[in-house]
Amino acid sequence: MKISILTPTYNRAYILGNLYNSLITNSKTNNNFEWLIMDDGSTDNTKELVNSWIKENKINIKYYYKNNSGKMNALNDLLEYVTGDIILEVDSDDYITDNSLSIIKKDYENLDKSLNIYGIVYPRKLIGSNKHIDKSFEDKTMTLFDMHFKYDLDFDMTITFFASIRKKYKHELENGEKFITEARMYHKMDKDYDGLLIKLDEIIVCEYMQDGYTKNIMKTFINSPYGYYSYFKEILTFDMKKIIFKKRLYILKHYILFSYLTNKTKLECIKQVNGINKLLIMILVIPGYIYSKKSVDKFNKK
Repeated sequence: MKISILTPTYNRAYILGNLYNSLITNSKTNNNFEWLIMDDGSTDNTKELVNSWIKENKINIKYYYKNNSGKMNALNDLLEYVTGDIILEVDSDDYITDNSLSIIKKDYENLDKSLNIYGIVYPRKLIGSNKHIDKSFEDKTMTLFDMHFKYDLDFDMTITFFASIRKKYKHELENGEKFITEARMYHKMDKDYDGLLIKLDEIIVCEYMQDGYTKNIMKTFINSPYGYYSYFKEILTFDMKKIIFKKRLYILKHYILFSYLTNKTKLECIKQVNGINKLLIMILVIPGYIYSKKSVDKFNKK
C-alpha cells in the first residue's frame, strides 16, 4: 500500500528540511511512499534545495513548479501526479512523527471494508497546545461537519484519504482568489460518504508560522471573501437541527462577515437565509455589519 505525500510550498526553504528529515526517518520502517512537492512560485532557493535532496536519492521525491496561485490550486494540480493508494497532505512548515507512515499503512490495511468512508482523520501535535481529543471518539465514524458543529471536536487534524476518492474532488475557488477553507471540499465529501474514521495517533507536528494563513487569518478573510461567503452560505442549507447553539452563532456571524466583505447589502444578506436562521440574521445583521467594518478598519490601520 503506497502513500503519496502532497506538499505545496512557497518560500519555505528555511524550514522544509524538517519535513524532509522526518520522511527519511520514516523510510527506515516504511519506504513505500512518494513525496510530491508543488513549488508555488517560490523566489528563494527551494528549487536548488529540493534538487539536492533528489540527488541524494534517499527517498522518492518528485518536484514541480508553477507560477504562484495559492495553496489550494497547488494541491489541485498535484493530484494528477499521485500514484499512491493513500494521500497524506502535509504543509511545508510541518513534519511527520516517527513511524507515522507505518501507522497510516497499518490502519488502512486493518479497515473494516464495509465502511463507506473517504479516509481516516488523526489529531496533529500542535506545538504549544495541550488540546487532546476525548479517547471515547477513537474508532468512531462521522462526517467532518458533525465533528465540528455537533460534537464540537476542537482539535487540529490531519485527514488521510483514499487516493481514488480524493482525486474526484478539488478545492473550489471563487472570483480568482487563492485560498478557501479545506472544509468546503470536505463537506462535499461528507455528502457522498459516511465521513471519516477517527484515530488518536498524532502523525503530524505543526507550529503556526508568522507567515502562515492561521497567523494572518484576517488578511486571509479580506483577500478571499468570496470563497468563504459561498462556504458559509452552503452550510446554511445543511440540516442544522442538532448542532450546538454556539456553533450556529459561529456560522451566522461569519456568514454576516463575508456578506459584508463581498459588498452584499443587509437585505441581500437576509434574503439568502431561511427558517430560524433568517430570524437570527435579522437580529444580528446590523450589529454584525458594524462590527465587521470596525474589524476591517482596524486591520487596515496596522
